[in-house]
Amino acid sequence: MDKKTYHVVLVGYGGMGSYHGQLIAPVDQIEVSGVYDVVPYRMELAEAAGYKAYDSLDAVLADESVDVVLVATPNDVHKEISIRALKAGKHVICEKPVTINSADLLEIVEAAKEADRIFTVHQNRRWDEDFLIVKHMVETKQIGDVFHLESRVQGANGIPGDWRQLKAYGGGMLLDWGVHLLDQLLLLTDSRIDSVTAELSGILGTEVDDGFSAHIRFKDELTAVIEVGTTNYLTLPRWYVKGTEGTAVIRDWELNGEIVRSNPDVARVEPKPIQAGQGLTKTMAPPSEESTLHLPIEKAPVPAQSFYENFVAALEGKSSQLVKSDEVHRVLRLIETIFEAAEKREVLKNLDL
Repeated sequence: MDKKTYHVVLVGYGGMGSYHGQLIAPVDQIEVSGVYDVVPYRMELAEAAGYKAYDSLDAVLADESVDVVLVATPNDVHKEISIRALKAGKHVICEKPVTINSADLLEIVEAAKEADRIFTVHQNRRWDEDFLIVKHMVETKQIGDVFHLESRVQGANGIPGDWRQLKAYGGGMLLDWGVHLLDQLLLLTDSRIDSVTAELSGILGTEVDDGFSAHIRFKDELTAVIEVGTTNYLTLPRWYVKGTEGTAVIRDWELNGEIVRSNPDVARVEPKPIQAGQGLTKTMAPPSEESTLHLPIEKAPVPAQSFYENFVAALEGKSSQLVKSDEVHRVLRLIETIFEAAEKREVLKNLDL
């Protein structure tokens, strides 16, 4: 029996829309057949790439050969397009952030339930190798029980594009990179969030944040610092992770870094004082070489399915969705909490989020 091929139309053919075309191309049973965009020259690019160009969203939704609508537009219209597509009987993949607020997502989820269609969000950075390494590190206790981690992305190029600088379109870095880093964070622990404090950066003078820093404490006492910056000419490590038996650093996406942990075969050696500025210190002296192990960053197991392989398996009832709507909803609620904490300049406590 021949396998079904699922036909996808990309609604929005900017940077991410065209990138989805590249991602989908090698995946079995799913292919991009068409594109719709409100910008004429993008439609010309889509036709040059071999895709059918639709003259309206109505035309996309009326085409019975279309199985899936992929929404890669500015953030403010994700909800409207997703609900229309679901009501038209299409499955939907939506770019992140799926909506600007958490309540809007619930409306999409309800529409998907009523239409009996699959709806999912492209949280692609769950497959990033650096994140998978940290996740594996936490799960296997490579550095003992992890009690603090710091996750950052930083650059010096400002806010990219045009609409990402506008509040009405859901612009700003918290709703851009923040969605990814917070999604990753919430996959590293089963604990609920107890408190949040945050600051938004407005150095560039746009109406949205050009970066942020959030301090998050979970009920199991895990603490996390999540930062995004677009005005950083020198960057801090991508990951800094502390455990009860060691520390790990991953400096960049090329996975430069190391793990330094206690040597289980050597008893603790009393540190020797070192010269520190105009004084001596034992507290800040490095641990002895014989009592520590310096280990390289090792690759983590690769997930059995890619995002799109999982999507096809979910369509055919062979697998559950890896990106679940309740997980995405929790990320949006956390983002709203970060906005609130930054606006109030307070530590928001006893959250149970």
